Amino acid sequence: MLPFVESLIRQVTPTTLLDIAITSLFIYGLFSLIRGTRAVTLVIGVSILLGIYALAQFLELRLVTQILQAGAVAGLVALVVVFQPELRRALERIGRMGTFGWLVVPSAQRRIGHTAAEVARASAALSREGHGALIVLERETGLQEIAETGVMLHADLSAELLRTLFAPRTPLHDGAVILRGDAILAAGALLPLTEMHLSERFGTRHRAALGITEQTDAVAVVVSEESGQMSVVERARIVRVPTETQLERALIGLLEAPDVRIGLERSAASGSRAVARFRLARLRTDPPEPATSPPDAVAPEDPGAAPAEPR
Repeated sequence: MLPFVESLIRQVTPTTLLDIAITSLFIYGLFSLIRGTRAVTLVIGVSILLGIYALAQFLELRLVTQILQAGAVAGLVALVVVFQPELRRALERIGRMGTFGWLVVPSAQRRIGHTAAEVARASAALSREGHGALIVLERETGLQEIAETGVMLHADLSAELLRTLFAPRTPLHDGAVILRGDAILAAGALLPLTEMHLSERFGTRHRAALGITEQTDAVAVVVSEESGQMSVVERARIVRVPTETQLERALIGLLEAPDVRIGLERSAASGSRAVARFRLARLRTDPPEPATSPPDAVAPEDPGAAPAEPR
């Protein structure tokens, strides 16, 4: 036993440690890229196929081995297509590191605060004016394909610009605005509608917000054109937010944390009594909220109470 341990220790060189460290960082970066995206389930599927292939080779199952080997070539091409957003995001990060832009960019906390403040200010103004709005905030899942269905802007985020984009009778008001970080990526984008069975009183904006949050980890802010009510939609959950301050704090919590409950707990920790009572409800199962909650509370959206709303 001792000779084996000694020979193993002799094989551990600085080069070996460096190789292990680089490989570990690569694997960690890979999982960081796909965390919170649809790619996680695909990685699990690929891992299962690799396990079946290893088992087939061990048991000498020649037919199964040949089938998996034949599908490996087509599978590699399919993986490149499926993981295109994640690969693009990885190359963008490598490019930013190569240009040393990461040394001078503002802190993530400041960008999140600016984004939440501008979106909340614009939403509150649109709510008072009775103008509808649909704003989608990109998180880990790339929304480039969705953004390309509209008009690419790549503009600095401001409440004034958001209000202008959603002004009635303008070319881009009848669609979604896509935000990436603290910039407006596109306007007038088309979103997939939810497949959930909802009340006919729900407008197209709410259905589109539910649809994009079902398929991605994005956060959507909806302003009802009929009632002026503001709502936050995340992971197919929709919650009414009555005030600008609560909307800003809720967005900060959701953008800081990948999990909705963690994000809302962080928002509650900021001292807001109303946000501390921020509750989420799935539209599929939960009954409507009773009308006994205080007026400043943030109540889950009631599918039967929301008015019909055109795009």
